[in-house]
Amino acid sequence: MLMPMEELTQQLCWTLLAQQDETFVWQKTADVNCYASRKKHAIPLCKEGDDAQSYYWPLQPCISGTSSKRWIAIQNRSSGSELRVQPEDFFEDLQFWRSALKNYWSLLTPLIFSDHPKRPGDEDPLPPFNMIRNVMDMSAKYGGLNTALLEEKKSVWVMNVVPATASNSLPLILDRGFVGVMHDWCEPFPTYPRTYDMLHANGILSHLTSERCSMMNLFLEMDRILRPEGMDCSVGTGCIYCSEP
Repeated sequence: MLMPMEELTQQLCWTLLAQQDETFVWQKTADVNCYASRKKHAIPLCKEGDDAQSYYWPLQPCISGTSSKRWIAIQNRSSGSELRVQPEDFFEDLQFWRSALKNYWSLLTPLIFSDHPKRPGDEDPLPPFNMIRNVMDMSAKYGGLNTALLEEKKSVWVMNVVPATASNSLPLILDRGFVGVMHDWCEPFPTYPRTYDMLHANGILSHLTSERCSMMNLFLEMDRILRPEGMDCSVGTGCIYCSEP
């Protein structure tokens, strides 16, 4: 007789790859036809389109995604062509953030990142001195800032946030192997206070819903998220402004 976990994983079409003592490693199937071969009274499949909503969606008592175009095995995942992003737009976004990153260096040198070990006013610490360890990109679009940081070999962890009022580019960000979430900036971000070393805001004010919240509401939330001595980099049309609270 199957144990409850074994029965559940069989219904989900998960395969046990390895087991050591009480540690189990399961793998989800890439074969969408597996679900049709299950026993009767198994967990039902969700209706087509039920998993299209990725924000504020209640838990569903069904298996989702089996009819989705995003049923793609890890080894076959693409760079986001399903989202119909024009290559020119994608490349232009990346080029912009490559250039913007150089501007950050000139604005913040030698305060941030491990290639600037000296901090003014303090005794010279032993390198590498990395003042900025995690960054929240509050309007990440395609994850261009995250890409530029990786290309520059910066040891910085980035949380990519796609505003709920913006075009949903979150699948593209996740397909690139980055961490990301969708969020409504008229609501509190689900994180512990004073968590991030730097907040990066590119045109974030345009995503506020004036009837629900104000610029003051947003900046108070940013202040809550930001560590003491943390930095806010606001990017507008033709300018980049970084401030230290």
